[in-house]
Amino acid sequence: MSDDEKVRLDKWLWAARFFKTRTLATEAVEGGKVDVNGARAKPAKLVGPGDALRITAQNQRFEVRVTGTGERRGSAEVARTLYEETPESEAERTRLAEQRKLAPQHFDFDAGRPNKKDRRDLRKFRER
Repeated sequence: MSDDEKVRLDKWLWAARFFKTRTLATEAVEGGKVDVNGARAKPAKLVGPGDALRITAQNQRFEVRVTGTGERRGSAEVARTLYEETPESEAERTRLAEQRKLAPQHFDFDAGRPNKKDRRDLRKFRER
């Protein structure tokens, strides 16, 4: 495969809509959130069709295979044609989404804020 068919990793992540800006994509790659073919990569790494990527973005993990390259950021439908997600990755993301739905959405603080008596007791405790 020639270099003409490849594109920079940070640009591909931005075009495939995994990150909103190229800066965010670059920071994610430098922070170790993206692996190319099982190894850490730099933002300038060239990726092309056939490369396997493991991406951690927005508290989700994606395992995808690059199917196309894009220099420009297009619509979501166009971006979806740039990669193919593995069935295991889709199943895991679905399972985690179900867990988040079942988890409590808020915390119930019974005691609430300390009142005047609680503050006095705290002050006494600290002064011992």
